Amino acid sequence: MSTNLKAYRAAILHSLADPAVVGVEASYEYFEDGLLLVEDGQVVQLGHAADLLPKHKAVEVVEYRNALITPGFIDTHIHYPQTGMIASYGEQLLDWLNTYTFPTEQQFADKAHASDVAGIFLKELLRNGTTTALVFGSVHKQSVDAFFESAQALNLRMIAGKVLMDRNAPDYLTDTPESGYADSKELIERWHGKGRLHYAVTPRFAPTSTPEQLALAGKLYREYPGLYMHTHLSENRKEIEWVKELFPERKGYLDVYDHYQLIGARSVFAHGVHLCDEECKRLAETGSAVAFCPTSNLFLGSGLLDLQALEQHGVRVGLGTDVGAGTSFSQLQSLSEAYKVMQLQGKKLDPFKSLYLATLGGANALYLDDKIGNFESGKDADFVVLDYQATPLIAYRMQQAKTLAEKLFALTILGDDRAVRETFAAGQSVHRRD
Repeated sequence: MSTNLKAYRAAILHSLADPAVVGVEASYEYFEDGLLLVEDGQVVQLGHAADLLPKHKAVEVVEYRNALITPGFIDTHIHYPQTGMIASYGEQLLDWLNTYTFPTEQQFADKAHASDVAGIFLKELLRNGTTTALVFGSVHKQSVDAFFESAQALNLRMIAGKVLMDRNAPDYLTDTPESGYADSKELIERWHGKGRLHYAVTPRFAPTSTPEQLALAGKLYREYPGLYMHTHLSENRKEIEWVKELFPERKGYLDVYDHYQLIGARSVFAHGVHLCDEECKRLAETGSAVAFCPTSNLFLGSGLLDLQALEQHGVRVGLGTDVGAGTSFSQLQSLSEAYKVMQLQGKKLDPFKSLYLATLGGANALYLDDKIGNFESGKDADFVVLDYQATPLIAYRMQQAKTLAEKLFALTILGDDRAVRETFAAGQSVHRRD
């Protein structure tokens, strides 16, 4: 028997499919007293402890009482250079960028500063149970080197890219079409596919790139297999009007990206708050994804994303915190806000749909559902241990809960980083709460 085999015992829950497609009852698998077997960083088997323990008598078992094990959370949109400006006083999007974002990102020209922030950023993700994220760097290529170096040291599955931005931004934060292409190409060859790391071509958003830069970004996106494309789309009505002014020949915001061949598999568009039916259909037919960022959209007053409209069109959707416009690294808090967003539209967000969005749905949006997102055998052993007694209020609420759905919903409404007892990446503990 392998000495690397290890078992984790607790209540265990994971998604099997999208509840919107298969129905709630068929969308998940739950073991009240479960056992998760892990070997060499991958899931070997999941089942009832009573069934599996007799077959693995010599295996070391780590048992968590009053706890729930779920797959690690997946953040499909976040900005690591904005860590230091989280909770900056709210403005509308464009004013907020000029007042807070751009001055903060200027500091990432310094590699040492970028490395310090990357360490803080990753620690916050792991404290909140997030094991995979799609991450904006800054315009400086050293910011991406710093991030990937820190992620590689922890053997995390992370996706990141250097921002491309050659207009409508301060001179100290702009590149050129040619330098942006060359720097990105260098980073791709150094990092893409190395360990569990992936690269994303990252134009900030259409207004900050010239047609020439977007054309080269599209060329880059098609040059290497498995690359991601990560940008913003239709977050704010003033932003949408600005895009119309800058690209009058295009019929809409999404059409700008489509024209420059920046749309397709592994293209992730953050926000997508104000999309028309035609744009939703185009996203679906190209296999592109939208990152639902409820805390930042509420914080900046962008509007309420219509999740059901995206679902009805078959668009892939993940969950994003969007730090620093987002107000928390916690996907539990993001789900709390997502529930409220749906309520404000007279719609519902089932707790098992929430679980899906934060785990397997995010993996599906990132085309990583063959590697992460649930506990199928052979997948990466990225998981989080959630504490049913994290706070006195959570502990008391759990005493009143009569169903798994109640417990799960209470965790998403009341939970935050305190609810995360331990986080594992590729079978190794990368965060343990004091």
